[in-house]
Amino acid sequence: QVQLVESGGGLVQAGGSLRLSCVASGSLSRGNTMAWYRQAPGNQREFVAGIYPNGITKYADSVKGRFTISRNNARNVVSLEMNSLKSEDTAAYYCKAVLPYGDVWGEGTQVTVSS
Repeated sequence: QVQLVESGGGLVQAGGSLRLSCVASGSLSRGNTMAWYRQAPGNQREFVAGIYPNGITKYADSVKGRFTISRNNARNVVSLEMNSLKSEDTAAYYCKAVLPYGDVWGEGTQVTVSS
């Protein structure tokens, strides 16, 4: 069974950058859709970015042009490069794998952007 572990979160000033990584303990195939979500206190978890088996990427409007999702299938890693960070990007960020038997989530990593 696949397990996901996120890392790379932290405290950064507005306008700064962070790179989040999601490492899968099991093998992910190119056929797996991977995505990043985030959840701020008091808010519902929301979609941030996804990368599909055909390589197409999709982003929430709020992060388009600032965030980039990528994957390294050989290393079972999915990354989220975040630039021009804003205070409203502050949230816990979660990695999700869409697998044949269901979705698998990581425990999350906290991103805090100070204004």
